[in-house]
Amino acid sequence: MHRLAGLVASFPSPSSGTLSIGPLKIHAYGLMIALGVVAGVWLMGRRFEDKQIGTREDCNQMAVWAVLMGVIGSRLYHVATDWQKFEHHLSDIPKIWQGGLGIPGGLLFGIPTGLWVLKRRGVPVGLAANCGGPGIALAQAIGRWGNYWNQELFGKATTLPWAVRIDAAHATDSAGNLLGHAATYHPTFLYESLGNFALAGVLLLIDKRFKVRPGNLMAMYIGGYGVIRFFVEGLRIDEAHHVGGLRWNQWIALAAVLGAGIFLFVRRNADLATAGATAGEGTLDRSTTEDNDMSDDMSDGPDRDLSDGDADGDFTDDPDGDADGDRDDDAADRDTPDGNMIGGTSDSDSTDRDQGGDGATANDQVPSV
Repeated sequence: MHRLAGLVASFPSPSSGTLSIGPLKIHAYGLMIALGVVAGVWLMGRRFEDKQIGTREDCNQMAVWAVLMGVIGSRLYHVATDWQKFEHHLSDIPKIWQGGLGIPGGLLFGIPTGLWVLKRRGVPVGLAANCGGPGIALAQAIGRWGNYWNQELFGKATTLPWAVRIDAAHATDSAGNLLGHAATYHPTFLYESLGNFALAGVLLLIDKRFKVRPGNLMAMYIGGYGVIRFFVEGLRIDEAHHVGGLRWNQWIALAAVLGAGIFLFVRRNADLATAGATAGEGTLDRSTTEDNDMSDDMSDGPDRDLSDGDADGDFTDDPDGDADGDRDDDAADRDTPDGNMIGGTSDSDSTDRDQGGDGATANDQVPSV
């Protein structure tokens, strides 16, 4: 009765992993990956043009090589981490339509290849990487549904309302043994898909709200995906190597999070150090200029023209009508070499001080990451 209730409160898996259109059969797993690639490349190409760093054609040319190397890398990663399944069945290695693509390997091969192609086409690599982060997350969010069609890589058994129902031909226990009947499991493909959709949205929001240094958004993607993968991997029950109580892919995810975090931390500290040094130089330059101006005023005093005959030593006739012999107000507002005003505060001077003396514009007031 408990198992029956679980089957009712769940959503079914496809009865077949292929779609038939007349005599043509399309493997849904490959179709979902292809749709993900198309969506990711579209988003990246649009961001290229929005940022005016390249064209959609640049992105399309990059995708040809990046996707090819990404598929090769992801398949090699899967084969290497599940070698026992292939050591006596080498002919199964190319059968990617049956499933078995390791995303870490795809990223390791695909991202450098794509950036190399873009560099050869004259596209700034760092900015291109920022455009690519959200696109890759979007592609993964769609491509993960291939696991749903293949009824694979599901999580632990559960009776939650959103559990996925796996048929008798694929349902297994935690040891990988077939149960002989349908069962319901955590839909880890769904968790990872939703996580990647959210990650893509967050990255786009960060890029809109902040000034992101070239390459940093890609690092944020890698770190964010590492967090998602770590928790999703902990729910899966498919066969995997374990090290120190964690699945191998969980260690890879932790390494990704750690590496991305160190990268961002080091760059942030470098930015702060550079900003501090620039602010210090700006303050020193202004102080030196003002000291020089004061020295000039003092040295010029004795040589002033006293032709007005005033016994009190006024420097010049008093054009503003003041009887106290003060210098013309305009003289107190002389421009200095740095564009500030002596004896008064100009708008540019206030802006310089507010920005730490680096002459920043209003656009630079946007927080940077």
